Amino acid sequence: MAELNLPTDPMILLSYVNTKLRDFYPSLDALCEDADISKDEIIKKLAAIDYTYNAELNKFV
Repeated sequence: MAELNLPTDPMILLSYVNTKLRDFYPSLDALCEDADISKDEIIKKLAAIDYTYNAELNKFV
């Protein structure tokens, strides 16, 4: 469980997080817990470009 450096560009972050959610993690909570990253930070950065987490789809849309 090592802390990851999140991409600073929001579109790269979007792609990164959605890929991890699609391929490895059942939820955003699981991704954040395993990678020791801030869920609030991800949500805030992606909300700035009009993306929100959809738990049913398990991705930002």
